[in-house]
Amino acid sequence: MQLILGTHNLDTIQSQLAKGCVLSIGNFDGVHVGHQQILRAVVAQAKTMALPSVVMLFEPLPVEFFSPQNAPVRLMNFREKVRALQGTGIDYLLCVRFDGSFAQLSAEQFVKTILVKQLYTKHLVVGDDFRFGLQRQGDFNYLTQAGNSLGFSVTDMPTFDVRGKRVSSTRIRQALSKPDLDEASTLLGRPFCFNGRVIHGQKLGRTLGFRTLNLNPKRIQMPVQGVFAVTVGGLAESEWPGVANIGLRPTVDGVRPSIEVHLFNWTKEVYGSHVSVTLQHFIRPEQKFNGIEALKKQIGLDVQKTKHFFKL
Repeated sequence: MQLILGTHNLDTIQSQLAKGCVLSIGNFDGVHVGHQQILRAVVAQAKTMALPSVVMLFEPLPVEFFSPQNAPVRLMNFREKVRALQGTGIDYLLCVRFDGSFAQLSAEQFVKTILVKQLYTKHLVVGDDFRFGLQRQGDFNYLTQAGNSLGFSVTDMPTFDVRGKRVSSTRIRQALSKPDLDEASTLLGRPFCFNGRVIHGQKLGRTLGFRTLNLNPKRIQMPVQGVFAVTVGGLAESEWPGVANIGLRPTVDGVRPSIEVHLFNWTKEVYGSHVSVTLQHFIRPEQKFNGIEALKKQIGLDVQKTKHFFKL
């Protein structure tokens, strides 16, 4: 899969798109089982038509542009989303900057300029709730009518249900907020996982007897909070077990979301490493303790409970 940053860079693959493409458009936050259904349809249709497959997504997300204060927490940052899409068989990932100019495009301008003139779209696969263009004027019916006159066809994918309810990023966020990791895993098609770079922290864990990796997840918020049994990838040949605290560190007056992971039987310094953290089991909510000694005692209990979960 090749990443294209901005429509102005589409000229680098113009020869590959000359005969057209099969396209899907969306936020794809979480790349959940509903998204996966759409992506499989795109790849299959592209093979049938002998055309490249393309996914278009946006940075920032439209809701983050129009209403940043009310935008829901992301399930994935951009890097995680790209990594998740790499394994889907999609040929090209086009990331479009969603700014004031783009937001002013009418549905007609979007179709004629981007879909037809720049991407040479021959077939479009969208979710059944897809809306686009200024004031969300465009929908599936509009696309069908435009396609009839401009030379492309459209498929709207039916709602993907799990346990009788529609799969959505919102539903996954709700599951993680509980946290119901089994429900989130079912809807995502895999356990919830995030990436981060190991950074220098306050090194409080060392004074408590529990060294931790402090992670920068490149997010303003996390969709989960609490203490979890986790496995960490990117440091050894296999994933390494540990216990993670995700939240605001209330006991030490933390003022930003933080992620601290204590790896069992790990002594190497790994500052600067990019790692993946997979949530395996919920241990307890984050809470404020009456002093450092109480915190130290609870961490010891968390470690014991987590090791029991991993059968260590």
